[in-house]
Amino acid sequence: MEILPGRFTRRLSQWLIASSICLTGMAFDAQAQTPPQATQEINSLLDFVEHSECRFVRNGSEYPGAEARVHLQKKLKYLEDRNKVNSAEDFIDLAASQSSMSGRAYEVRCPAGVQSASLWLKTELQRQRQGQ
Repeated sequence: MEILPGRFTRRLSQWLIASSICLTGMAFDAQAQTPPQATQEINSLLDFVEHSECRFVRNGSEYPGAEARVHLQKKLKYLEDRNKVNSAEDFIDLAASQSSMSGRAYEVRCPAGVQSASLWLKTELQRQRQGQ
C-alpha cells in the first residue's frame, strides 16, 4: 500500500534536493571571508593609521590615529559581514575614503600637508607591497 502517489513523491524529492542545494549555497555565501593576504594588508594599514603623526579628518572633525583606527575597524566589520571586502583596495575605497553618512571625503592632516585619506592609504599600501 503506497501512502503517497509516486508522482507526488518524486516531486517532493526533487523539491528537497533543490532546496538543499540552495541552502548549501546560502551557507557558503554566509561563510565567505576576506582573503588572508587582504586581511594582512588591511591590518598593516590600520596599524599605519593608528601610529601615524597625521590626524584623520572625518566630516570636518580631526581624530588621532587610534580613534581613526577604531572607526575604520567598525566600517570594515560592517563590510566584511556583507562579504564586500576582497582586497586592501576594497577596504580603502569602501571604508576609508569617505563618510557613509555625509558622503564627504576623508582627509589626513600631516606635518607635510593635507591630502585625501584615499591617496594617503593607497600610497602606503604600495610602499608596503614594495617592501615585501
